[in-house]
Amino acid sequence: MNTVRPNTVGLRRLAALRLVGPRCATPAEAVAVLGAAQGQDLPGVLSSIALRTASGDVDEVRRAFDDGELVRSWPMRRTLHVVPARDLPWMLPLATAPALAAAAKRREQFGLADEAVERAGEVAREALAGGGRATRAELAAHWADAGLGLDPTHVTHIISVLAMHGVLAYGPFASAKEQALVLLDEWVPEPRRPERDEALAEWARRFFTSHGPAGRKDFARWTGLPAADVTTALEGARDHLVTDDDGRFLAPDTADRLAAAEDPGAELLLLGFDEFVLGYADRTEVLAAAHADRIVPGGNGVFRPTVVREGRVVGTWKWVGTGRNRRVEREIFAG
Repeated sequence: MNTVRPNTVGLRRLAALRLVGPRCATPAEAVAVLGAAQGQDLPGVLSSIALRTASGDVDEVRRAFDDGELVRSWPMRRTLHVVPARDLPWMLPLATAPALAAAAKRREQFGLADEAVERAGEVAREALAGGGRATRAELAAHWADAGLGLDPTHVTHIISVLAMHGVLAYGPFASAKEQALVLLDEWVPEPRRPERDEALAEWARRFFTSHGPAGRKDFARWTGLPAADVTTALEGARDHLVTDDDGRFLAPDTADRLAAAEDPGAELLLLGFDEFVLGYADRTEVLAAAHADRIVPGGNGVFRPTVVREGRVVGTWKWVGTGRNRRVEREIFAG
């Protein structure tokens, strides 16, 4: 095993992200601490959330979706995230406007009328009213029965747009590998709805509490919020945070969390889209720029699972073999 010099910033982030030191009691608590967890890779995000809980049980994470504690939607950056179910209704209005505007332009490009999206929403409400659930394919079948000629690209687009408008969300599991779509207002009958400035401040507090040490640019990139909203959020959250020697924000108890970790520098095998890598505008604090292409080959947006030691990304890993011969294969970076 290569010797790695401890990275103070990386170790503090691991503690803040609940990857070392005291873990969260439940999956719902873990996601609430994070604020959101990037979730386009469903098996990966389930495992990432489980890593942050005391039990480490992926099935417990699944139950949190089935029990209505967690949902998956597009609250920011046109990207699927897992969020606390009661928080999604206040998150959506904060950062979805740019994504919805971009979606409208894409509809023009592939010839999908706004009226088709509106009709799809009406059909979805009719099909799912009263506690209904539908997989993506089942919802597409409802739309086909209603005379909407939608190809798979249209279906994906409409689901995301309806989700950003707060109509749909991915909730309980329909099978071992797929979640069902539900009507958000029925699935979350008692949402939290803080005022806008309060919501912005809470978003900032959660981000820096769980990702710190981090800076303004990290929060702006993570949420996609405009500069004025980032300023409002930081002003509202500042009393709950401290700064390090470089002016980055973090929770007051981060150092204590790190001190409570039994072996904070021990090797961790993180999933490809874990917040330790994705949650920052500048990843060079924990990942050498020379190795960035090893994590995202060709900049294709698909992140490989990472090997972390002493608060640094030192390689990638994957499963090889099957059955009893299944094992982890590491590719450690040189230098």
